[in-house]
Amino acid sequence: MPKVLILDFGSQYTQLIARKIRELGVFSEILPYSTPLPALKAASPSALVLSGGPQSIYGQGAPRADQGIFGLGLPILGICYGLQFMVHSLGGQVVSSVKREYGLALLLAENRKGLLRGVKEKSQVWMSHGDRAAGLPEGFVTTGSTANTRAAVIENPARGFYGVQFHPEVIHTREGIKILKNFLFRIAGFQADWNMPSFIERKVAEIRAAVGGGKVMSGLSGGVDSLVTSLIVQKAVGRRLTCVFIDNGLLRVGQYQALLDAFRRRFNLKVVGIDASDLFLDRLKKIVSPEKKRKIIGETFIDLFEKEAVRLGGIDFLAQGTIYPDVIESNPVKGPSSVIKSHHNVGGLPSDIKFRLVEPLRELFKDEVRALALEMGVDREYIRQHPFPGPGLAVRIVGEVTKENLDILRDADEIVIREVLKAGLYRKLWQAFAVLLPVRSVGVMGDKRTYERVVAVRLVESKDGMTADWHKASPELLSRISTRIVNEVAGVNRVVYDITSKPPGTIEWE
Repeated sequence: MPKVLILDFGSQYTQLIARKIRELGVFSEILPYSTPLPALKAASPSALVLSGGPQSIYGQGAPRADQGIFGLGLPILGICYGLQFMVHSLGGQVVSSVKREYGLALLLAENRKGLLRGVKEKSQVWMSHGDRAAGLPEGFVTTGSTANTRAAVIENPARGFYGVQFHPEVIHTREGIKILKNFLFRIAGFQADWNMPSFIERKVAEIRAAVGGGKVMSGLSGGVDSLVTSLIVQKAVGRRLTCVFIDNGLLRVGQYQALLDAFRRRFNLKVVGIDASDLFLDRLKKIVSPEKKRKIIGETFIDLFEKEAVRLGGIDFLAQGTIYPDVIESNPVKGPSSVIKSHHNVGGLPSDIKFRLVEPLRELFKDEVRALALEMGVDREYIRQHPFPGPGLAVRIVGEVTKENLDILRDADEIVIREVLKAGLYRKLWQAFAVLLPVRSVGVMGDKRTYERVVAVRLVESKDGMTADWHKASPELLSRISTRIVNEVAGVNRVVYDITSKPPGTIEWE
């Protein structure tokens, strides 16, 4: 499938570039700026986008891609730092601006035949840079400028190289989508053929080719990701798929049995249910490190899958609901960034896993998975459920996971969900949940001094889970949640509200 490769130089907007390109019907993928040239060639891109980044091109340790990318014969769009890297690499001059530009600026379009075709003569754009291109490489011309930046848009049509000093992917650039469309369709020659029906067709063919006549085991977690994974694999291999749903003791109230029935009756999946709650709790004793929790849970899942595979016989493949944000957060995909956290089905897997993995959703963002689920006949109510972490409530207990802590958290979490549903907010929110903290506070209940646990409430809004903002909940809702938790959940005497966005925090506490 034709695709755009985005080389990431560390911009906070890189994932947004990928999403906007996909929304226009073109498949895009993010790779680190440091990806070796042979690996880039092997990926067979039809165009490249060079992302922005926080560093100066002349700064110590400034990210530099292999300059061989300019000899691949591909259309290239440089955005912000990407423009500067292109100019510097091809013999132009980049200098520090006397007046830096951060925020809104007015773009003056001087030539609207190429990248700026259809863009207004004066258009609002979003700037975020301290350096600028002062001298252009041979063959480039300036086609757009702002008050402080002469070379705000540069073009070399003969070589297919284009650059913008602003961010076309953000909503503040009013006609940024037009600019991306011009690059993708008029310049790079893409067709808008990235959609869910074509994705299903391609993935089914890939799975059949990879699995052949073999058998596949799929791990169900209760979330949309693992369900859609199982449905795609089932479409590819039929009854040669066996799904395994493990009760790890870390699920919500009544979740295990309700989901087990739904998988079998509503989705016609062949499902084996395994109660392993005691095993998980035993292995998590005295573990407080979030990373260790995730790895222990991931390893325990794999141990159980391997035992079940032996019992069933002849299973060589394991299907997982890994999605693109899992990959990005578990690996240093971004140029100079580090691992954020190990997702239990990515960084939490043991190195000696005996299965070959089948991960059909690995390329998709969360909202794309939901669109895919709808395409495959999953009802909207199930699709709209909030994401639930693979390690379950273990990463919502800050500290050791014990039966007592799980009981407290389940009761508090149930109250949060019920009150959010009652308030009509469930669909507006990305996630709503409770977190049990490893601290106690003094309180007064029934005229007696108490020294009990603290619960944090987390309500967030997001589109894809990569960024999120805390929900500005009404005092009335927070009051109802707090009152109910303190009155109904034994062992809790204080409730606090988390008002941290992502970034700098993550959505989950661990």
